[in-house]
Amino acid sequence: MQKLALFRLHLIVFLWGFTAILGKLITANAQILVFYRMLFASLFLFVFIRVFKKESIRVSKKLFLQLAAIGFFMALHWLCFFYSIKVSNVSIALSCLSLSTLFAAILEPLVFKRKVDISEVVMGIVIVACILLIFKTEFQYKEGIFFGILCAVFGTIFSVFNGKMFGKTSPGNIIFYEIFSGWLILTIFYLLSGQIFSMNEINYSDLALICLLASVFTAFPMLESVKLMKYISPFTLILTVNLEPVYGIILAFFIFGESEHMSPVFYVASIVMILAIVVNALIKTRKQKTIN
Repeated sequence: MQKLALFRLHLIVFLWGFTAILGKLITANAQILVFYRMLFASLFLFVFIRVFKKESIRVSKKLFLQLAAIGFFMALHWLCFFYSIKVSNVSIALSCLSLSTLFAAILEPLVFKRKVDISEVVMGIVIVACILLIFKTEFQYKEGIFFGILCAVFGTIFSVFNGKMFGKTSPGNIIFYEIFSGWLILTIFYLLSGQIFSMNEINYSDLALICLLASVFTAFPMLESVKLMKYISPFTLILTVNLEPVYGIILAFFIFGESEHMSPVFYVASIVMILAIVVNALIKTRKQKTIN
């Protein structure tokens, strides 16, 4: 069971890594892409919860508002992520995701009221130095780097506060209401701004790819990651999820070719960032074992 769980874990991380590839293959802009991704994903989740599992989706008004707020940051996270890909490339967007670990090191102690971990601060300094190095050598992608950093900020806010939601209702309900609320907020904004009519500017090929993105690469891995928590440790989950940029960058290199070829400095900086995250995770595990 343990080996099967690890295989499933690597599979969903690989699927998450492939979302960036689909983001580049889809010709629609980031706003349209995220609008339909959240719409289709919430529909798939609703059918899965109500039809297949026959579970209730009823939650209190207070919990719905909390999940809606988190869903808003999820929508911003995805908008910035895909926009970063559109204006730069997959490698830039994924490398900036490493900053999420730094932002989590700052935000998580505030939210969960724990002391700041010195090893996290040191790791954060290393990651910032690497991002600055990438920014200096890949300055032509400055807009993509900027939105990649915003993506990491919003992703961290979503992840940290999402951690406080589990246990308040079923995992399926949490994910469903977050994605549905994110889509609902985007819809209201597009209605008020008059951009809702531009959502029709999408071809059937893009719709098919977004449908694939929403089901196989969004709804399924999010539900699967929750199930896997029964069989694997949080450390194993976090450590493996950090491989998402690795999978994505390697896939992009071979699929898109020249447009994804970066300078040697970029790859060195990316490797250093990933190693810093892995080393920090190992240090945390040793500390936890010492305490226990």
